[in-house]
Amino acid sequence: MIKVSESASKKIVEMMKDDGFDAAQDYVRVGVKSGGCSGLSYELKFDKAIGENDKVFEDNQVRIAVEKKSFLYLAGTILEYSGGLNGKGFVFNNPNASRTCGCGESFSL
Repeated sequence: MIKVSESASKKIVEMMKDDGFDAAQDYVRVGVKSGGCSGLSYELKFDKAIGENDKVFEDNQVRIAVEKKSFLYLAGTILEYSGGLNGKGFVFNNPNASRTCGCGESFSL
């Protein structure tokens, strides 16, 4: 399962509304792709549909779609949001990552 913190949920719902998405019906698509300074990087975008290879979760009023192969890297992850002057934006707290880069946008296993 992928969890969403309360702060991330509030920001996601706000951003979805601004971009013409509805958090009650649409999805936040979370994925992993090759690249980044640690080997793998996170993807985060909004989507109106799910595919046959997607796993779907809901936490804190956010519907999350993850392709099955990305889920292997993301199981147990908590998506958080840190705002303010020193905030990083969205942060993936991934228990599967053995190493992350300084910016937090890539990881390795």
